[in-house]
Amino acid sequence: MFKIGLCQIKGSFDKNESMANAEAHVKEAAAEGAEIISLPEMWNCPYSNDYFAQYAEREDGKTVEFLSRLAAYLGVYLIGGSIPEEDGGRIYNTSFSFDRRGNIIGKHRKVHLFDIDVKDGIRFMESETLTAGEEMTVIDTEFCKVGVAICYDVRFPEWFRKMALAGAKLIVLPAAFNMTTGPAHWDLTMRARALDNQVYFAANSPARDETGPYVAYGGSCIASPWGDFIAHGDEKEQIIYGDIDLDYEMSVREQLPLLKHRRPELY
Repeated sequence: MFKIGLCQIKGSFDKNESMANAEAHVKEAAAEGAEIISLPEMWNCPYSNDYFAQYAEREDGKTVEFLSRLAAYLGVYLIGGSIPEEDGGRIYNTSFSFDRRGNIIGKHRKVHLFDIDVKDGIRFMESETLTAGEEMTVIDTEFCKVGVAICYDVRFPEWFRKMALAGAKLIVLPAAFNMTTGPAHWDLTMRARALDNQVYFAANSPARDETGPYVAYGGSCIASPWGDFIAHGDEKEQIIYGDIDLDYEMSVREQLPLLKHRRPELY
């Protein structure tokens, strides 16, 4: 068993201020015994097409270096939410993961871009500025394999079944649902991905900021392999903790062997 901590924080137009806030929350989570700690989607950048290019950094930029140093200093696994990453003139929504020594052990570029137009709700077209990634990300930790995806990726269940079949026992999702999709789909989707794949599923939202260009729903949560919530936050800045019990996960898979009962020859 090990503890995970999800840092639900607000971003800022000031990248240094955002990093200071992230550092304070990650240090608090480590002090409380969390050994895997996550940050939310686009925590160092306003979530808007108007800002992605302006805030984008290369892999050797100051934000990745900051996250690496923080993971090494605290001796924790750190899933660094996501940031706008520039590479070859293209911008990606990218999550970097680090081991206890600060080494990059995973790099997930958001595969499914958030291009939606909901009547009387929200219109957002990430593809206007961002490029989609093409690879699944499952990292190795001393506890288990951990899948990492970003926000809109969660709408595509096949992606998470592929992670489970690759051995992921925990999936971490930095995500920023909005005030249209959040109330309608957030809880339902996170529980479903956990239940369908019999994994622990940890969704890490930014805190809600009514003054920002994009208002995140919040509600960071951890769902169990049985599909119930073991932790759930509200909309404010906070840290969500959960104990990941791999023996319990195995018990669920033995009692209700969904993954063994698949019929891949038929579908």
